[in-house]
Amino acid sequence: MYYVYILISLKDGKLYTGSTPDLKARFVKHCNGFVKATKYRLPVKLIYYETYESELDARRREIYLKGGKAREELKIQLKDTFLLNKYIFV
Repeated sequence: MYYVYILISLKDGKLYTGSTPDLKARFVKHCNGFVKATKYRLPVKLIYYETYESELDARRREIYLKGGKAREELKIQLKDTFLLNKYIFV
């Protein structure tokens, strides 16, 4: 299985989108500061993930979610999650 996941930084409210074959191990790396992209934005919280059988499908979805329209749609879809974490995106 391959995972596409989204983290929210509880420090600045910014999102991080990534993909991995081992979601638990990757999340631990994020939380312990071993991932350059989130190292200075700790703590982070896992707010969303999807599973795929194909690594290529997961990569395509990751790239799509990092794009403008998909990112905006995701913010609408996860509106209540952002409110719970006290982050409102305009």
